[in-house]
Amino acid sequence: MEYRRIREPGGTYFFTVVLADRSSALLTDNVEILREAFQQTKAAMPFALVAAVVLPEHLHCIWRLPENDADYPRRWQYLKAGFSRKLPRSASRTPSKAKKGERGIWQRRYWEHLVRDERDMHRHLDYIHYNPVKHGLVERVRDWSYSSFHRYVGRGYYDLDWGD
Repeated sequence: MEYRRIREPGGTYFFTVVLADRSSALLTDNVEILREAFQQTKAAMPFALVAAVVLPEHLHCIWRLPENDADYPRRWQYLKAGFSRKLPRSASRTPSKAKKGERGIWQRRYWEHLVRDERDMHRHLDYIHYNPVKHGLVERVRDWSYSSFHRYVGRGYYDLDWGD
């Protein structure tokens, strides 16, 4: 199946990226490796990480790409591979994933959305930052440490008690 993705040079995108094993806590258990993969990807193919939240088995983030660049698929491929290479090998992967050289850690596809305007941006920022509460991981937004929420509190965008 061929997926049609919007490619807007310099665009701002919201993403949802999910692990193959939805019962895993691989991302939060290895958050430093994930941060390193983000840093390496940004160094190789720059983009601005506008906001992010990392949950045990999926993550949401907003990226702003450079002015004449719309190649977020290559960035995700680089990031996923960089994270996966740093983890111990596991024997459980399908023949299809093995044939394609995939470790079987990530779902192949991801959700992307081109952020259209300020209202759309605010809606996605709220979604990202409230997600740990939505999934029952914490009772208050401020209690989830794997989020850009506190950075936004520091900028005055949110009150510390937002979402309570």
